[in-house]
Amino acid sequence: MSSNTIRKYISRFRAPSFFAMVKQGFTRFAFLPGFLIFLATAINAQISPGDLSKAHSALEGISNCTKCHVLGEKVSNDKCLDCHKILKNRIKQNKGYHVSKEVKGKECASCHSDHHGLKFDMVRFDEKNFNHQLTGYNLTGAHKKIDCRECHKSDFISNSEIKKLKNTFLGLDQKCASCHEDYHQKTLSNNCASCHNTDVFSPAANFNHDKTKFALAGKHKTIDCKACHKEETRNGKKFQQFAGIAFNSCANCHDDPHKNKLGNYCSECHTEQAFDIFKGMNKFNHNRTKFPLKGKHKQVDCAQCHNLNVSPQLVFQDRLGIATTNCAACHQDVHDNKFGNNCAECHNENSFHNTKVKQDFDHDKTGFALEGKHEVVDCKKCHKSSFTDPLPHNTCASCHTDYHDNQFAVNGKKTDCAQCHTEDGFLGSLFTTDQHNKTKFPLQGAHQATPCFACHKPDAAKKWTFRNIGERCVDCHEDVHQGTISAKYYPNQSCENCHVSDNWQANRFDHNQTNFKLLGEHAKQSCMACHGRGDISHDIRQAIFIDLSSTCNNCHSDIHHRQFEQAGITDCARCHGFDNWQPVHFDHDQTAFKLEGKHANVACEKCHKSIEKDGQLVVQYKLERFACVDCHQ
Repeated sequence: MSSNTIRKYISRFRAPSFFAMVKQGFTRFAFLPGFLIFLATAINAQISPGDLSKAHSALEGISNCTKCHVLGEKVSNDKCLDCHKILKNRIKQNKGYHVSKEVKGKECASCHSDHHGLKFDMVRFDEKNFNHQLTGYNLTGAHKKIDCRECHKSDFISNSEIKKLKNTFLGLDQKCASCHEDYHQKTLSNNCASCHNTDVFSPAANFNHDKTKFALAGKHKTIDCKACHKEETRNGKKFQQFAGIAFNSCANCHDDPHKNKLGNYCSECHTEQAFDIFKGMNKFNHNRTKFPLKGKHKQVDCAQCHNLNVSPQLVFQDRLGIATTNCAACHQDVHDNKFGNNCAECHNENSFHNTKVKQDFDHDKTGFALEGKHEVVDCKKCHKSSFTDPLPHNTCASCHTDYHDNQFAVNGKKTDCAQCHTEDGFLGSLFTTDQHNKTKFPLQGAHQATPCFACHKPDAAKKWTFRNIGERCVDCHEDVHQGTISAKYYPNQSCENCHVSDNWQANRFDHNQTNFKLLGEHAKQSCMACHGRGDISHDIRQAIFIDLSSTCNNCHSDIHHRQFEQAGITDCARCHGFDNWQPVHFDHDQTAFKLEGKHANVACEKCHKSIEKDGQLVVQYKLERFACVDCHQ
């Protein structure tokens, strides 16, 4: 069969009439079987632009075209992702290189085209200049220097499906341990970056020992890490212990030269600077011994009682077994034992000269324990006659005058002072905000931060007052709006209609009640910007809230110099909105000169020039003549 005949039938195959004939049945054609095979081969050669790459070679053949192509259209991204499901799933999760700004929105075929032959490599990129940050993982430090294949290999892929893929860049985890061996063998946090950076593993550049539970001080700062963090072999590998090291006591690391005779409170006497630097009594808690220090004993230097010029094993051991009541073991008995050896009956540790006059008497046994200022009151202030005469003490008023003159009496019965005051003094009060909120005047907003005296003792020369001081705003605050705001907006001087208790500036007045609704930029202005004549620091007493005109030029200057005035009024809203001064409502087609053709693209200032009017430059919008010759020469 000649080539002309083949071309003839191929052109018929492409023509619509060919498919019409196919519809009517192949019975009308009586071609030889060999010709049909030849024709099919020729048709496929005409349709396919070339062989598929090895990765897609299984899709060769005309019957597989629609697996990648949509009839009448180009290659579909959706069809690509229907096969590449792993990549599709990452794109849905907004992860990886294919959702970066460089790739997102592109057609798959723009980077991965096919039909260039079986050996064609569909995945091509410049490894040296590839911006790894686009993948969502920025390469820093030593990561920049290693070959891609050192990280992108199946050993580091945990997903079994991705692991089956050849030459894939997917499947890696960003956690350090997914690629690097855990030197610490799970004894530390898996957040490696909290100690290490990507430049070098050791030393741990980000580690700060001061942020641990054991901040380094003194000699600890200069000691080698290995002295405390020992190296060993664990699980057949080199290991250095950083976690689980005891440090609650110095004895965890250091030998105790005192053989535990002084307990394990080393830091009370020693510092990290050196063992031979002795801090002395300022830190040591003598109360843990059988001789707690009281009074003057607290001020005595250790060396006055203890011999410090002995070995560490014997230091502070020279006073063992002495009872706190055995004063004569250290002090000379100036009374020559005339009064026995129980010095504490008359003396105490504060001073030998501070002798007791019934000071050892336990007042708690009387049913009236002495607390606060009662402890320092001279006995005779209360016990004016005999100490044994009974005294009333059930309430504070038994001894103290009621300063408040029965203001807190309930049904004629006085309440006890202890409900608000303590024995430490009358100044200050136990009365809480929660209790105040149960009164007729709950504390809200700024009232909570207002000191009590501001309301209950406004006059420093007068006494505290807690009754009949008012509950309404105007009982305490001056009504600065009286006569300047219509009563219908705050009937009976009800300030709360507009103001809140947090501060005076914040208000909840609904301007829509007035004839002037606040729209656009008007809603963002402070009240005083309009009602204070533009001066926001203006005295509120001088503000105007009634009989204000709602026309624009009442507040704003007419920069058009009355060009748009009608019946003596310039209505700015015909052109301008409330959000800005842009003429959003202006339609040039509603004027006597419609913008048509090239005029629609000409800048306003090309036609509307500035002219001098009343000594000022004004843009002229009202043109008296606008024939072509008036503008064009």
